[in-house]
Amino acid sequence: MSQQYQRYYVPAQSPWPIVGAVALCMIAVGAGNYVTSLPEGGGFGGYLLLAGVAVLLYMLVGWFRNIIDESMAGMYSQQMDRSFKQGMAWFIFSEVMFFFAFFGALFYTRLISVPWLGGSGNNAMTNEVLWPGFEAVWPLVSTPGGITTEAMGWGGLPLYNTIILVVSSVTLHFAHTGLEQEKRKALTAWLAGTIALGLVFLLLQAEEYVHAYREMGLMLSSGVYGNTFFLLTGFHGLHVTLGTIMLIVMFFRVLKGHFTPQNHFGFQAASWYWHFVDVVWLCLFVFVYVL
Repeated sequence: MSQQYQRYYVPAQSPWPIVGAVALCMIAVGAGNYVTSLPEGGGFGGYLLLAGVAVLLYMLVGWFRNIIDESMAGMYSQQMDRSFKQGMAWFIFSEVMFFFAFFGALFYTRLISVPWLGGSGNNAMTNEVLWPGFEAVWPLVSTPGGITTEAMGWGGLPLYNTIILVVSSVTLHFAHTGLEQEKRKALTAWLAGTIALGLVFLLLQAEEYVHAYREMGLMLSSGVYGNTFFLLTGFHGLHVTLGTIMLIVMFFRVLKGHFTPQNHFGFQAASWYWHFVDVVWLCLFVFVYVL
């Protein structure tokens, strides 16, 4: 019995991976220089960071355009769809490991380093030698250099953002259901609502950061608590930004009549990513804000 194999489309060489790598390098170096140069003025890091973001956006636009053109030209088969799904699954897994590293740093600090500095176990004199008068409590709102800050509570903006992201997952699910049922108006409305909720989340997080800096004295320089707070919430905000961009691309594709109930992996991949971002935020809300 002979087997029938589907053709597997192999795209031409693309410049976008190297462009993306250069953009990410610029962002990493720029952000590192900017943070280490604070509060004197940030050095050249701020300009390099913005340039890296601009190059990254240019790469996303170009790469998305190529993929969309290939998909609409019918170059992809079921084998390609399976490859895309596997690739997206591994990408999300790598993102899980990325956040796992930062959560690991948070748990190590709270459960091991802080009690150790407080003299737990056989380290009764540790705090008197390294940090006289240290109290093993979390959040750690003071530093050996005398910098003090306040802990960000879970009420107010963090709670509002949690509700917003949970609701956005629901609206995106309804949008996906509308696509599968060929209800284009419902799809468009629910997807637009999801994008709006994502943008509101980012605006509220920006407001939260302004409040933390100006009124609470909570900064990256505010010891290990400030470091872990801004690294976890900041990288999550970056992922929300990317997820919102992906959903905006899907929205314009929907307006152009793209996607069918049988062929809509681009929409599905963006949906997977958004739900992942929502789950990460729930973990952040519990372990960074509440506990």
